[in-house]
Amino acid sequence: MKYVDDYDNPEAARRIAARIKELDVRATFMEVCGTHTTAISRYALRPLLSPQIELISGPGCPVCVTSDEDIDRAIAVSRLPGVVLATFGDMMKVPGTGGSLADAAAGGARVDVVYSPLDAVETALAEPESKVVFLGVGFETTAPVVAATVIEAERRGAANFFVLPLHKLVPPALETLISMDDFHVDGFILPGHVSSIIGSNAYRFLSEQFGIPGVVAGFEANDILEAVLLLAQMKTGEASVKTEYSRAVKPQGNRKALAVMDRVFKRCDSTWRGLGVIPGSGLALREDY
Repeated sequence: MKYVDDYDNPEAARRIAARIKELDVRATFMEVCGTHTTAISRYALRPLLSPQIELISGPGCPVCVTSDEDIDRAIAVSRLPGVVLATFGDMMKVPGTGGSLADAAAGGARVDVVYSPLDAVETALAEPESKVVFLGVGFETTAPVVAATVIEAERRGAANFFVLPLHKLVPPALETLISMDDFHVDGFILPGHVSSIIGSNAYRFLSEQFGIPGVVAGFEANDILEAVLLLAQMKTGEASVKTEYSRAVKPQGNRKALAVMDRVFKRCDSTWRGLGVIPGSGLALREDY
């Protein structure tokens, strides 16, 4: 269901906000994704929707949920003799219990900032005497890329390329949140990037098991407002999972990306910053890799 096709039009935003207010629904919705949180602040959507609708922030971005102990593991690996740790730049200043990767680099560790995991494969091929370890951080959005890189490294004979997998899976985290005694929301604004991989069907448990609606949303102002409108409409009706971001998200997701991810990774328990250990919410390399 679409109310506008102009996703950053201020007049369209005011029309959607007016429709939300006409429903006269009081509700609390959680935006799961940190990119949504940033967009909500950038477009000043909270004041536009208050006091009827409260938006609260969920687990956030992959950087936010990476635990102290996992950062400590990455730092320890970077300090091993002959190791090059390759990582995206946004992980450099994330604190562990005893500093950050930036601190480790300042202390003499070899930490390379890369734009793609394939850059780390190139380093491994160029420096066969080194062990090049890529720090695999991200939700389901980045996991298929890392999985494809592992396959490519094998194809090219980069036997000195390794991955330290710290990936996180979103649906198990939502289920954990819902199970908390003091947790209550009236609906979820679901992440668009993650959903382009796993599909909207991955969230059906929200409505089918817990009676909580969800809407997969894009990242423009009117994407988010349309998601809020759909959630507000479901507050007084039957809960289901809908897709506002249909231009990028399909019910079944990206089957090729999912197949690559499943070929290389298997599920494992994972520690989330602020949430603790969540069963089946991480990815570990399969034995073949």
